[in-house]
Amino acid sequence: MARKVSSLGEERNVKTSCPYNCGGRCLLNVHVSNGGLARIGTDKRKHPSLKACVRGLAQREVLYAQDRLNRPLKRIGERGEGKFAPISWEEALETVSMELTRVKELHGPHSVFLIDSAGSVGALHGARRAARRFFSLFGGCLKFQGNMSFEAAAFASRATFGTIVDGSSPDNLLHSRLIILWGWNPVVTRFGPQTAGYLAKAKKAGTRIICVDPRRSPSAQRLADQWIPIRPGTDAALLIAMAHVMISERLYDRGFVEAHTVGFQEFSDYVMGKEDGVAKTPGWAEPITGVRAQIAVELAREYASGKPAALQAGWAPGRSAYGEQYHRAAITLSAMTGNIGIEGGQAGGGTGLVPQGLTGKTLPIPRSADPAVHVTRVYDAILLGKAGGHPSDIKLLYIVGSNFLNQFLNTSKGVQAMKKPEFIVAHELFLTPTARYADVVLPVNHFLETQDVAQPWAGGAYYIHMEKAVEPLAETRTDLEIFSELALRLGLKGYNDKSDEEWIRELVNETPELPDYEELKQNSVHEFGTDRPWVAFREQIEDPARHPFPTPSGKIEIYSHKLADMKNPQLPPIPKYIEPWEGPNDPLQNPFPIQMVSPHAKTRVNSMFDNISRLKNLADDTLWINTTDARRRGISSEDTVRVFNKRGQLLAVASVSDRIMPGVASLDAGAWYRPDPDGLDKGGCANVLTLDRQSPGGAFACNTCLVQVEKA
Repeated sequence: MARKVSSLGEERNVKTSCPYNCGGRCLLNVHVSNGGLARIGTDKRKHPSLKACVRGLAQREVLYAQDRLNRPLKRIGERGEGKFAPISWEEALETVSMELTRVKELHGPHSVFLIDSAGSVGALHGARRAARRFFSLFGGCLKFQGNMSFEAAAFASRATFGTIVDGSSPDNLLHSRLIILWGWNPVVTRFGPQTAGYLAKAKKAGTRIICVDPRRSPSAQRLADQWIPIRPGTDAALLIAMAHVMISERLYDRGFVEAHTVGFQEFSDYVMGKEDGVAKTPGWAEPITGVRAQIAVELAREYASGKPAALQAGWAPGRSAYGEQYHRAAITLSAMTGNIGIEGGQAGGGTGLVPQGLTGKTLPIPRSADPAVHVTRVYDAILLGKAGGHPSDIKLLYIVGSNFLNQFLNTSKGVQAMKKPEFIVAHELFLTPTARYADVVLPVNHFLETQDVAQPWAGGAYYIHMEKAVEPLAETRTDLEIFSELALRLGLKGYNDKSDEEWIRELVNETPELPDYEELKQNSVHEFGTDRPWVAFREQIEDPARHPFPTPSGKIEIYSHKLADMKNPQLPPIPKYIEPWEGPNDPLQNPFPIQMVSPHAKTRVNSMFDNISRLKNLADDTLWINTTDARRRGISSEDTVRVFNKRGQLLAVASVSDRIMPGVASLDAGAWYRPDPDGLDKGGCANVLTLDRQSPGGAFACNTCLVQVEKA
């Protein structure tokens, strides 16, 4: 693959960071020799450091991958067939601009559906921001809404706290006497480069760590003193049963509840059975959750008496039917134990976002009042359009930073949807399962070929200047460059009137925590230490009169006034357990008796890098299945199994283990969809099996999925 001649010197060490939606934002030390990337290292400091994971350290293999796109492509076969011919940038841009113009003039701007995601999230070169700025100037487009990662957590945080900024810095864990990892696997998903290290340090200092999860995850295996397995989708039931113990044994922090919350009495009436005649005891929860009643009692007592205690309620349980109830229940227990707003505690159940490390400005997006469809309804919107109650009839798909066919729910329906639009264009590094359906594919730069500023993932007390390491492939461009050229062809004024360096200088100068641009560029990393951990809602708890919560009542709303006004029985004003579809008691259990979850893989960023052999060789793409379930089916480890339901089928290699509870299987998300002519997926794409139905609070319910498993 040809590269532009480097003018960057013979030998250099470059500091940069991955701009992916990976959970990290770590420091990469890139060694450049004769204009080429020789190797990648990372932060060598002892903890706390910004040490990178295997995904970051493998970016040389991504940069130089043989299958990386290096020319614009035009489809010459059937959609999805993967047959393309290289074309010039002139032809590619002219084709795309003509199609955008044609569709807008004939059908209006909202017949263009922008599907953009977090393939890159740099302050300047964020794929989504570049795309949305362009389409705002274009006159609008149809968009999708809903956060696939933490929509349920965000819903619960807004309803209960009035904000989604509810996290604490990871050093706060050093002050905890007890840490509960509830569906949270930071050894794999990171949650910042320092989090797992702080957990390990807390454990070494004597902090007890408990993990509640259907799987004995890598975090449970490495960090936890106790693993409590639980059936997927039933987490709210266990939390509510714990509340019953705290109320009946008078273990909850009555002073905190009375001072800082509203609606506890209504919640208590529900928990104790006064509302519906059913007391939500640990015995009530046991047949629902699979957690023995005595274990639930002990967990409740330990959490109530272990203050300060951090309930680290992860996002994965919320990615299920009625997942918002789990998050609201977790927040309620955090309040009942008085662990909100104090060092060593945690506002458990929220998003975990921290208001640190954000640039004061990013690439600006002009306001536009565009319609949107929920992420779980994307395929229905494409297939049905206005006749199905959607905002428009979709004629053109514009895809940026997204492998959505692989990552959205119900891939089989997605395949049908991708055949309908008149024109599809995609920006991509590789010919992903989604890009294979495009009419034109535009090759983009790798981040090592650009300059940017890295902001900590979910917040943190540092920034990293992302220095350009190597010159880009000659026939690749950034998303910003592509949209700049399209804007010129379409006469959209003011899209990009600055160089990259001018933009970055402006972003830095608008950020009070940062030094001037030249100093940041010289130092590469800017860390701003604090004399104590950042703790969400510290001010609201210490001085509630001057710092009320941004809720209608000014307090933590166990009973949410906003939810009460909605009058939706599926979104009750207090947290409740609602039986999930495709859960342990669904009638579908008869043909499909296994609940399947699809956690993140340690070697991928969602679906990114599944094609990189160094990382694929380290992946665990086996189907975890419990020993009892496997024995009933005559399955042994390393057997090929067929996993199926009425939506689709795939092949996987079995891993028989007691690290997953009976009745549950686990298949890491993100493996690339590779169907055979009969529709049997041989790539192991979990979304072949998932249902495209949103939870009432908007959650992306990928962990609500019933399947059958048989030996192939």
